[in-house]
Amino acid sequence: GSLSSTFNVLLSIPTSIIGTFAVMYFCGFTLNTFTLLGLSLSVGIVVDDPIMVLKNFSRHAEAGQSRLKASIDGAREITFAAMAATAAIIAIFLPVAFMKGIIGKFFFQFGVTVSVAVAFSLLEAITLTPSRCSQFLSVGERSTALGRAAESAFESLAHLYRRALGPCLRHRGFVLVTTLGIFVASFSLLFFMNKEMVPSQDIGRILARIQTPVGSSIDYTDSIVKKAEEWLKTRPEMQRYFAAVGGFGGGEVNTANLFVTLKPPKERNVTQAQLMADMRRDLNKIPSARVTIQDLSLAGFTAQRGFPVEFTVRGSDWGMLAENSRKIMEQMRGSPLFVDVDTDYQLGMPEVQIVPNRKLAADLGISMQEIGDTLNSLIGGVRPLKFKDKGERYDVRVRLLASQRLRPEDISPLCVRARDGQLVRLTDLVQVDVKPSLLTITRKNKSRAIGIFANVAPGKSQSDALSEVQKIAKRTLPEGYEVVFSGSAQAFQESINSLLFALILGLAVSYMVLASQFNSFIHPVTVLMALPFSFTGALLALFLTGKSLNIYSMIGLILLMGIVKKNSIILVDYTNQLRRAGRNREDALLQACPIRLRPILMTSLSTIAGAIPAAVSLGPGAELRQPMALAVIGGVLVSTFLTLFAVPAAYHLFDDWLGARREKFERSYADAVAATATGTSTPGSLEPGVQS
Repeated sequence: GSLSSTFNVLLSIPTSIIGTFAVMYFCGFTLNTFTLLGLSLSVGIVVDDPIMVLKNFSRHAEAGQSRLKASIDGAREITFAAMAATAAIIAIFLPVAFMKGIIGKFFFQFGVTVSVAVAFSLLEAITLTPSRCSQFLSVGERSTALGRAAESAFESLAHLYRRALGPCLRHRGFVLVTTLGIFVASFSLLFFMNKEMVPSQDIGRILARIQTPVGSSIDYTDSIVKKAEEWLKTRPEMQRYFAAVGGFGGGEVNTANLFVTLKPPKERNVTQAQLMADMRRDLNKIPSARVTIQDLSLAGFTAQRGFPVEFTVRGSDWGMLAENSRKIMEQMRGSPLFVDVDTDYQLGMPEVQIVPNRKLAADLGISMQEIGDTLNSLIGGVRPLKFKDKGERYDVRVRLLASQRLRPEDISPLCVRARDGQLVRLTDLVQVDVKPSLLTITRKNKSRAIGIFANVAPGKSQSDALSEVQKIAKRTLPEGYEVVFSGSAQAFQESINSLLFALILGLAVSYMVLASQFNSFIHPVTVLMALPFSFTGALLALFLTGKSLNIYSMIGLILLMGIVKKNSIILVDYTNQLRRAGRNREDALLQACPIRLRPILMTSLSTIAGAIPAAVSLGPGAELRQPMALAVIGGVLVSTFLTLFAVPAAYHLFDDWLGARREKFERSYADAVAATATGTSTPGSLEPGVQS
């Protein structure tokens, strides 16, 4: 309701953000998705400390103090709470530095960006904000209708809050059990939410891999691709396409890649996911074609193909590997969790494999070299001489006619001479097998490996899909064979483990920082009571909006762990100040909590306002920003409401418990002192004359 107050708070934003840009420059950070998200969310956070100083100044000034006196006293009174809140936020991001992989690199930049912005906001709040307040901030009765309405609303809320707080303190056990029950019940939402590495984006680019039967010519593959092109031309959403027939690795004449670029989302009526489903359905109807669709928006965090499900089947024998891989793929194709199941195990044209009977050949005096030379001379051919004609030199190759050497049965008439000079048919000495040849032989960590790739079915969870792969492998693979995740699947598992590690270590670091600041082992527990409610709100917001739990929403959860503690710190710190001034526990809570209600609501609303643009964004990258912003909004909303009642109840309960322990200790100490003064022995004391 005051323009001067609003202007004072807004001036704190450029100081913090511009200072953060300077630190980012010297750290070598770029303006990427994570740093920009950190900056956008920081806009709503950096005003928290100035708001606390401002409201404290207004309270002192309205009590009759001069501007200068109110600025000094207001800043001094709130400095500890602001420093504790800032240290708690920075402490949350310390464990991020220990995260592994590419996700850890991005999280590190996000954490540094937010931490630096919050640190600059603290510096601004305890230096520049009091200076501005002492010069031009106006206090007193609101002159505008909007100002009077806002003032009346805050006073009514404070009055209602004070009336509701009394019964909560008297029934503190019920309040804590109820809030704890809400937190535990919120975990049931995890069973109904999709969990994935990154959400799919509508980037307007699709890759289709087309395969024709083994042995197909490049002309035949090209004819199949032209049929796919005809289908694409009928789709108004398609802007352009590029087809590469023959693959990029050489020798893949039965493979083609089709790169499709779509029109901007505003110029088409279907999403990228819908068009991918149509391509998967219709292109696979082309005779002799097997089409795999890939979402290129999911390939940013891995050097592999970029499929959400990627793994290799590893073992020693190629035949067993191929058979087990085929069984796994069949079960995956029969599962509703997978689509576009593909493999890098590509068979080429059939080849004739000659397996000699070494014992029989040795008995007849025929060496392996003689068998090889016979086959090489008659089937492959030899070059015994060259001749020149008109300055050109030509090789002379001697071998059987084409009609005598192109079929496996053409080996039957061939003979080799034994030791005694007799001719022996090769078919009596060798076994002729016709098997498809391998285009490539892949090894991973010195083991033979076959890669399998798949997309997660629309509406399904990547976490469930990876768990299903492990179940299929467990019941399919024999001993000595294993499934090893790679690419996006491996990064997903590593990121989840690293995030859980960061959350746990962040809690430990926050507790230690708060314990050192409050000089207490109990008050940090009271402050951390706000954290469970932030998880409840975040999960509820993600569930209601249909968003998944991914690395971006997990960033929001980590950020929440830092910012929601501010409300608890404000309440606990001011309550302790009133108690040091002589108030009893309940009176201090009933006075401190309503007074701090206004800055708590204002800081929470400012954080929510800073996250709203990202939550409602519709441009490129909106699918990445929305989960994080929604998690922050939901977590702040629910945590703010429940913190206002659960933290005072916890403070009341813990202080009562501490008081009882203190009273018991003081009584025991007094009894010991009295017993020592009268010369009597207390239980457990040393007998006279006994040395310790």
